[in-house]
Amino acid sequence: MINKVLIANRGEIASRVMRTCQEMDIQTVAVYSEADSSAPFVHMADESYLLGPSRVQESYLNVDKIMEIARKAKVDAIHPGYGFLSENADFCKRSTDEGFIFIGPSSDVINRMGDKIAARKTMQKAGVPVVPGTQAVESVEAALEAAGEIGYPIMLKASAGGGGIGMQIVNNDKELAKAFTSNSNRAEKLFGDGVMFLEKKIVDAHHVEIQVIGDGKGKAVHLYDRECSIQRRHQKVIEEAPSPFISEETRNKMGAAAVEAAEALKYAGAGTIEFLVDAKEEFYFLEMNTRIQVEHAITEEITGLDIVKLQLQIANGENLPIEQHSISKKGHAIEARIYAEDPKTFFPSPGHITMFDSPEGEHVRNEVTITEGMDVTPFYDPMIGKLVVNGSTRAEAISHLIEALDTYKIEGIKTNLPMLRNVASHSVFRSGDTTTAFVEEYYLTQFK
Repeated sequence: MINKVLIANRGEIASRVMRTCQEMDIQTVAVYSEADSSAPFVHMADESYLLGPSRVQESYLNVDKIMEIARKAKVDAIHPGYGFLSENADFCKRSTDEGFIFIGPSSDVINRMGDKIAARKTMQKAGVPVVPGTQAVESVEAALEAAGEIGYPIMLKASAGGGGIGMQIVNNDKELAKAFTSNSNRAEKLFGDGVMFLEKKIVDAHHVEIQVIGDGKGKAVHLYDRECSIQRRHQKVIEEAPSPFISEETRNKMGAAAVEAAEALKYAGAGTIEFLVDAKEEFYFLEMNTRIQVEHAITEEITGLDIVKLQLQIANGENLPIEQHSISKKGHAIEARIYAEDPKTFFPSPGHITMFDSPEGEHVRNEVTITEGMDVTPFYDPMIGKLVVNGSTRAEAISHLIEALDTYKIEGIKTNLPMLRNVASHSVFRSGDTTTAFVEEYYLTQFK
C-alpha cells in the first residue's frame, strides 16, 4: 500500500502531486536543490530534503541521492512528475529494484517508447498509422539518399530526443547535410544517444494528443483529446481540450487507436499518445509520453477526473476504476503556459520577482512555481506557471482566458504574457484552425 510518496521533481508538478496525495491521506516527501530552497512546493510537503547544488546533474538528476533520501524517509513510492527523470527507464528500474513503487509504466515500456524508432515499430505493429519516414540513419550520405525517396520538407529527429531538442525542419540537401551532424552531436551530449532518423514533414499539421490511462494488465481507456498546435521551438505554449479542429468521427478513431496501442503495451498509469493531423484529418503517430503531461489539467477540467489520483490508484495495484462508456466530456478548457522569457525572442529571462499577482475566479485554475520575492534562476526550464481556464463553450473559455491574462501581473522579469494575449485575441486562434506553423506565420512576423 502507498502511504508515503517521494516526488522526484520540483515546481508546480510537485505541488500538484502533493495536493492529491493530501486529499488521499498520503504523506509526501519533497526533494529540492539549493536554488529551490524557498519554493512553495518545499514548504507544502510533509517532509523536505536538500538534494544538493542548483545544477540539475547535482540535484534533480542525481539518482543516488534521490534513492538515499527515499530510503531515509522510508517512502513506499516515487512519483517522477514530468521532465527530469520521468521517462528514464534506468531510474524506473532502480526504483523498483530498491523496493519502491514507481508511479508510472514499467521500465520496459519506457524504454520502448523513449526510443522513437522503436516506438514507431511498436505502433505500426499495433495498427496505428505513423508518419512516413526511416529507421535509424547512420550517416549524412544515408540521410540524403533517404530524403530523396521521402521528399522535402523533412523533419530530422533524434531517436532519444525530447522537448524539441535534436529536431529540425530541413527543406533541401544542403540544409540536411548541415543539420545532421550538429543535431546528432547535440543529442549524443544531452541524451547519450546520437542516433537520427527522418520523417516526412506534415504540412499544415495540427498537433493533437490523446490522454490514456492503463491498468498495466492490458486494459486501458482514453480521456479524449487535446489540441497543442500553438508552439514555439517545437514546445507547446497554449493547449486546449477538446480539439476545435477534429470531427467527432476522427476523435473516436484517434481515441480507439490510442487505447489499442496502450493495451498492446500493457501500459500502467497515465500516458499520452501524440498525433499529427493533416488538413484532411488523416492522423499519424508522433510519439508517446510515458508520464503525466504538463497539460493534464485541461483534460481534468473537461472530464472531472483527477489524473494524479488515477496514477496513484493504479500504482497501488487497484483495478482501473473507470470504464470507457462512463467517461464524458463537458465544456471547453484552455491552458496557457507562463514562461520567464523575452516574448519576442523566447530567450529565458531569469531574475527577481518584484510583483506577482495571478488572476482568480470561478473559471480560473492556477498552477504556479513562484511567489513574489522569489528569484527565477537560469538552471531549469523557464516555465513558471500555468493558467487554466474553462467555459461551457470554447468561445466562453477564450473570453475567460483573455480576461485572466489581462489581470495577470508579473514584474521584475520578462514573461511571455504579451505573446499569450496576442495569440488569445487573434482571429485565427479564435477560428480554431491553428496549425503548428501558427507562431511563425502570425506571431513572429510582426518582429521581422
